Amino acid sequence: MWGIGASRGVGGSSIGCVSSFVRYFSRKRAENLRKINPKVPPQEASSIARSLYDIVKQHGPLSVSNAWIHAKDSGISGLNSKTHMKLMLKWMRGRKMLKLLCNHVGSSKKFFLSLPEEAKN
Repeated sequence: MWGIGASRGVGGSSIGCVSSFVRYFSRKRAENLRKINPKVPPQEASSIARSLYDIVKQHGPLSVSNAWIHAKDSGISGLNSKTHMKLMLKWMRGRKMLKLLCNHVGSSKKFFLSLPEEAKN
């Protein structure tokens, strides 16, 4: 009698523990809502973002260094440096304007910036 009750209690709690464990890990990861500061006023940030978006749209998937070359050639006002452009690209990815694609080449990886609608295809 004691053994039956004890085994039910232990078994029930371990099943509950496993089910909560499965429920916890089956959820999608929360979005990173950390605020990324583009270091420029919001109006200027949106105009820089629009220009970078147009560059990626025109030239297809680009690496960060190729995006910097195109940004310098187009003369985007407000971009101070390559580091500032990387910060803006991260800000744009947080707002779902860009996607980052990973391309495996042998043992190395190459990352490309793309539009979200291009990444689905």
